[in-house]
Amino acid sequence: MADERLEEGRGSGDGAEPPRTRFDSSEMTVLAHLYRGEIYRSTLWRTRLDQTTNWAVVTTGLALSLTFAGPIASPLPVILLGILVAVFLLFEARRYRYFNVWRARCRLLESDVLVPMLRGEGIVMDGKWNTLLASDYARPHFHISYLRAIGRRLRKNYAYILSVQALAYFGKLAIHPRSVASLDEFLDRAAIGPLPGWCVVLAGVVFHCTWILIAIGTLQVERRARSEKRLISIA
Repeated sequence: MADERLEEGRGSGDGAEPPRTRFDSSEMTVLAHLYRGEIYRSTLWRTRLDQTTNWAVVTTGLALSLTFAGPIASPLPVILLGILVAVFLLFEARRYRYFNVWRARCRLLESDVLVPMLRGEGIVMDGKWNTLLASDYARPHFHISYLRAIGRRLRKNYAYILSVQALAYFGKLAIHPRSVASLDEFLDRAAIGPLPGWCVVLAGVVFHCTWILIAIGTLQVERRARSEKRLISIA
């Protein structure tokens, strides 16, 4: 009896199919449609990113027009501009986290499906890229933190907008209604209602130093993440 069971086990083991390493034609069609769908979603969310950037640019132009409309125009619109641009930045960082999911999937399909196919090497299910992509579909999640998304959008777009805002504000205080003659006069011009000028200027310095630190700090995080010797990763 023991010998018979052993022979049956060997027979069943010999009949087991080896793991597949190639896609058939129907699966390749599904992959093509999958890539098209991810491209569509990536493009859609990219458009949403451009919308918030456009809002920030238009708002900046409007605030500068109001502030420099005349020598006696108030610099308050430029201060409010900084707050509004920061809100747009938070909106865009949230949208970027979604965009990054679709973009990363597209890039993975391009690098591990399209590139080998164009080279004539064929598409292989090696258990690396396909397992990684399957896991991302089975358990979808954001690939970067909210703070890293803020840092990326700062370095790409918003650092320039906020720099223009800062230069415009201090330039307004320095030249209108006439060239500033002393630091005390500069601080007097910065006063807003009951708030003394030094308090307003200090708040502005803290605000701009904060986004600079976020941009630099998240850049270091990005570099450390990219320096890891991982064979493949998403985002």
